Amino acid sequence: MILTIFQIVIAVLLIGAILLQMQGSGLSTAFGGSGEFYRSKRSVEKLLVWVTIILATLFAVLSIIQLVPR
Repeated sequence: MILTIFQIVIAVLLIGAILLQMQGSGLSTAFGGSGEFYRSKRSVEKLLVWVTIILATLFAVLSIIQLVPR
């Protein structure tokens, strides 16, 4: 029960971190529409990337733990 609540909290935080990274770039940059892809990331953007990686890892680990029968 506690693991499920913890996983829900991590999922909400992960969604928030992903949404904060979006800058309205749309699909045009995915297909080479803008040269801004290669610019250097600022420290806040780097922090958001690391937070997203950590939250995604925690979410995956909790999902695997909950698959184990009790």
